[in-house]
Parts: sequence; structure tokens; C-alpha cells
Amino acid sequence: MIKLKRRAFLAGTSAALILPALPVFAADFKEADILKTKVSSGALPGLKERLPENPLVVKPVESVGKYGGDWNMALVGGGSLSMLFRYQAYEPLLRYTPDWSGVTLNVAESFEGDADSKVYTIRLRKGMKWSDGHPYTTADIKFWYDTVFTDKRVAFVGQDHWKSGGKPAKLEIVDEQTFKVTFDKPNGLFPLQVAWANNDQTTRTPKHYLEQFHIDFNPKADELAKQRGFESWIASFQAAAGFQDDNAFFLNSSKKPCVHAWMFTIAPGENTERAVAERNPYYWKVDTEGNQLPYMDRIVYQMVADPQVLLLKAMQGEVDLMDQYIATPNNKSVLYDAREQGGYDFYTLTSTEANVMNFIFNLNHNDETKRKLFRNKDFRAALSTALDRQSLIDAVLVGQGAPAQASIKKEDPLYNEQLATQFTAYDVDKANAMLDQIVPKRDDQNFRLDEKDRRLTIIFEIDQARAVFLDLFQLVIPMFQAVGIDAQMRSMDRSLWETRVRQGRDFDATAHQFGANGGVAAMLDPRYYVPTDANAMYAPAWQLWYRDRANANAEEPPESTKSQLALYDKLKATSDSSGQREVMKQILQGAADNFYVFGISLPPDGYGIVKNNMKNITKIMPNSFGWPTPAPTMPEQFYKA
Repeated sequence: MIKLKRRAFLAGTSAALILPALPVFAADFKEADILKTKVSSGALPGLKERLPENPLVVKPVESVGKYGGDWNMALVGGGSLSMLFRYQAYEPLLRYTPDWSGVTLNVAESFEGDADSKVYTIRLRKGMKWSDGHPYTTADIKFWYDTVFTDKRVAFVGQDHWKSGGKPAKLEIVDEQTFKVTFDKPNGLFPLQVAWANNDQTTRTPKHYLEQFHIDFNPKADELAKQRGFESWIASFQAAAGFQDDNAFFLNSSKKPCVHAWMFTIAPGENTERAVAERNPYYWKVDTEGNQLPYMDRIVYQMVADPQVLLLKAMQGEVDLMDQYIATPNNKSVLYDAREQGGYDFYTLTSTEANVMNFIFNLNHNDETKRKLFRNKDFRAALSTALDRQSLIDAVLVGQGAPAQASIKKEDPLYNEQLATQFTAYDVDKANAMLDQIVPKRDDQNFRLDEKDRRLTIIFEIDQARAVFLDLFQLVIPMFQAVGIDAQMRSMDRSLWETRVRQGRDFDATAHQFGANGGVAAMLDPRYYVPTDANAMYAPAWQLWYRDRANANAEEPPESTKSQLALYDKLKATSDSSGQREVMKQILQGAADNFYVFGISLPPDGYGIVKNNMKNITKIMPNSFGWPTPAPTMPEQFYKA
């Protein structure tokens, strides 16, 4: 049972798919036939020995399922592996409830906070094991804390939810199942942040496997590193742990134990055509009749080059459940017409994104002239004013939406009218007049010149798998050119985009969709309102300053942004929900005044496709990476009829 002061955010255990512990029915536990065969042959211990003393009990959405079958999925391009948190790798200590009203227990058997939200006592499940049968205990938590979170040699950046006032929390190991986390200052958002899609590394760091790569545990770690093609144990350990980015975590990971329902036997990077994850025989969840989950034997991912290939596969019935990359407004009629052919129907995604597409300029550009220009709020406002949003909505979004900036939806208590509506009125003359005050010179082709008399060329670097972005930019580029900006689009594979944009400083601009438009989500993912993490791609150096001021690439932000970051620290230190809302309103007003990014429209509800024989699917669910759609609806209880 979760015992925390902030029950409003943490309520919902009974309403979720996860149930409190049921009466012990160990004698009646059941398993898939394929595992029974392995037990009979001696290849696996019995089921009772593989499950924890208190397995998590999951109530199926529709009905108790049947074992067997493949969940057919796809991954698009080389850099889309973060999608795996949506399908098979979402197992934090706490997980979000299906309606995103709060969090509930998951890997943690209990999670208790004190009245000040400074000390959290967390208990793991006794007898829980990694996918290779090795015990999962607090030794793994301590290993993560010592070698990933606080080891400056390894120098992983992130895990800010484990910090308060810039200082790491203290870890105290009580026993094999119990540990305490103590913060210097109140950290009321900690439980909510633990449940974020890919935040919780404490359930993804198998000590018994990773210690071979770390010099403190293996004196020959440098030799092993060279055998693996790395210069030192540090690079080798970084790659094995995989916490630099989501792609690195999943690449070539078939040997790394996990606590997920399915474990890779052919991981991404090990085969060019597909990746395969098979059922984890040590998975620690059962349904209400004592059947060990998951129901499905495997997840099979086809590796496809682009969204058009994926669209064709979906129409032909080769994909069992999908929304990312194919469920665009323009594709809906095509997919609708192919329902009978593909044997699928639709499910609904409620919008949680801040905008359908946000224009992001690199405010920390390595080019001094571009940096100065992009930081000029009036320059960004002028380009926003040059956009005919209604035409974009009509042409690409099939009329669904209304002009808006990256903002909070109107029905949410956090709504800020200035943030949502400023600089959305289309006015070419006004945009030109504003730009004439900033970059008045033009060349013989009527393009504006910067301070160094160079043509003002802005290249938007775009992930080629985002079909809606590519369609929008076909219309956006002429709008920017109409006010003298030599706008260009450069599309690229997601893996290159991650390197160029998310990890670089030389790009001019990009576009992205996510972030949050209300409630708990906006507080946890305020990327367009305050630059707190790497998702704030408009300020790569400022977010580094916030997270790690000693980092060589960090840069102290201007006072207006420092004020925003100070407010976010205040938000994290606030325990009660009403106080959090008031601080968040101040952050949103600051975001309106700073105007970091601009957008097109708040997104309407979306959709996905699901094969007709897929059961226990939630038909209406949030659409978010933070609530990694559809993972909080418990894919381990999906089955095929």
C-alpha cells in the first residue's frame, strides 16, 4: 500500500489494472506450456521458485487470457528505440495508472514517504529475479547509485528526480528488500517522476551482469574493454549500462538481464531485419487466476526504413497494434478503408502534447551571429506571425485544430491565454515590419542578410519518420521565404537526428511535437516552458547548466531563464497539489514572457490501429511518451483470441 501525504496524486490502486495482493495461491500458479516443458527437462526451476513471495496481481481489462502467439510490431529507422519503453520496457518502481490520475505500485511492493516529502522508504518484492534467474535486491539499487548515479568517472547526466537543491539524495540500504532515499529538501514530485517512461534506472541496472565492465569490481575491466573494441573500461561500462540515450540502452542488449515481461533474444543492432523479445520465465506478475504473465510468447519487431513502408504493412495486417509514425490525419481515411483487408479497427488517443509541431531555434548555437539572432524574442515572434496556421491546419491536419502556441489546453486549470494565443495572428506585413527592425538588409533575390552580410539561411533538421512534419514544412518554407528568410528543411534518419540535434550545438533549428498540455504531465515535462532537461532542444547549454554546472558544455542562462529554473526548483520542493499548481502557473507566465518556441495548433485527439483478434486492449488512452502509450495499460495482459 502506498502511504504518502499526497494521496490525490497517488490514489487509484483499486481503479488501476494492478490489484493489492490477493490470498496466496502458490499451489495454483500456472504457466505457459513452453515453460512447463523447460521445467520438465530441468532447464528451468519450478514456477514457485521463479516468482517472488508476493507477485504483482493484474486484473485483465476484459478477461483472463490464453497463452501463446506473437505480438507483431515495427520499429522505424535506426533511432526509434525509445518506442520500446512503450511496448516492453516500462517497469519502474511505481507506474502510472491507466487514466494518468496518479501512480500505483509496480516493482516496489511498498513505497512510503514522510510528511515532508524528504524521506522515502521503498520495499522490493522478496524473491523477485532478473530474467536470468539472479535475485533482484537492494544490492542492485546500491550498485546503480555507486556506479551510475554518483560515479563522476562514468559521468552519466540526468536522474534529476534523485536530486534536491542540486544535491544527490542519500541512499540507505536497510536490508535485501528495503532502502531509504533521503533528500536535503522536500521532493514532492519524486513518486510521480519515478513513474515517468524511462526515468527509473534502479530497475534496469543488473549488478551481477554490469560489474564485469566496471574497474572497481573487475580489475581486468580495461582488458575486457579492449576486447570489446573500447579504449577504456569507462566507455565499455557506459555502453553496457546504456544510459547515455535510449538507443544505447537497447542496442545489442540480448545478453543483459531485465525485469521486463519479454527479454530480447535478438536485440536491435543484432539483426538488420527484425528484433525478437521472448517471454521472461522469471516475470513477477500473475493474473487474478494465478497465471504467470505475459500471455503472449514473443514480440516480433520488423525493422522498417520509413513510415510509408510501415503504413503498407499495417494496411496488409502485418502490425497488431500501432499509433506512432502512421496514425496521421492524412492517413486516417486510407487506414479506415483498409480495415477489412487488414483485419483491424481503431482505438482513441487523447491528446497530451503541447502542440502538433513546435518550431525550435537553437538559442545556444555555436555560430555567434545566429545565436544572437535566434535569442531575439522579436525575431521568433516575427516568424510566428508569418505563419498562416489555418491554412496549415486545413491542408495537412484535415481541418482538425485551431491556431495555438505550445501551451496548456483551455479546459485545464493551468491554462494561460497569453501563452496559448500570442503571435498566432497571420500578418505578413507585420512580420516583415518586425524583421525590418532586426535584419533590414536584403540580397538581390530579396533574402535578408545577417550582421555579417551572409544570406540568412535557416536549416530545419527534421526526423524523417515524422510524416506530418515533412508535410507541414512543404507549406511552411514558402511562408518564411515570403518574409525574406531562406528557410530550408533537411530530413534525416532518427539516429542522425539524435546526434545532430539532441546532442549537438551546430544545428540551426528543428521541430518536435511532445511536451505536455496540462495537469501532472505539464509539471513533469515542462520542456517548452522551462529548460530542465535534454528535451529542451532550444537551450542545450542552459539545460546542462541546470543539471550539471561542471559540464564543459554548460552555459549560464540569462536571468529570465534562471528565474524560470528557480521556480521549477520551488515546484519540486512543494508537496501539496494546490501549491504545485500555483508555482506552475508562475512558470507558465514566465514561459509566455520568454516565448522560447512557437507552434501551430494544439493537437486534436488521435488514433491507433489494433488487430481484431487482440484482446484486453484499452480503447481510450492518453497519448504521451512520459505515459508511454500503451504501456501503463499493461501489455503483459494482452492476448490473441
